[in-house]
Amino acid sequence: MENSGNKQTLRLWLRWLNCTTRIENEIRRRLREQFQVTLPQFDLLSALERTDEPMTMSELSQYLLVSNGNVTGVVRRLQEKGWLEMKHLHRDRRKMTVSLTKKGRKVFLEMAGEHQNWINSLMSGVHGQEEAFGETLKNIRSDLDNLNQTLAKEDS
Repeated sequence: MENSGNKQTLRLWLRWLNCTTRIENEIRRRLREQFQVTLPQFDLLSALERTDEPMTMSELSQYLLVSNGNVTGVVRRLQEKGWLEMKHLHRDRRKMTVSLTKKGRKVFLEMAGEHQNWINSLMSGVHGQEEAFGETLKNIRSDLDNLNQTLAKEDS
């Protein structure tokens, strides 16, 4: 009986992974075709729009969970499009802050609206069950957070 439950959990994990990968790939394709941006570029614009204040490259890197080098390349490409501006910090001229330009905010908000529509469509299979599905994912995330804390304690 235990083995049957384990197989069912494994099958569920594989289906979940397959679905998330397919959704992410479809979002990548649509962003590229309709807006000529990559998912990392969209994520960076989203981070700046959500915080609604300039961020340093390091703050962006931490927020997006990527390296400074990755952020630098994405920022440079978005700056070339006129969607971002960079300014030196007054208190430390070596550091730069990044913020959305008016054009960048306008373009991002258009993309974000489309993105929301795409997600609604791609996730239509959970329509009416969003709250229960969200609670399940919240429980899984909590278990993973607890595991990470336990592992961090063991490492120290």
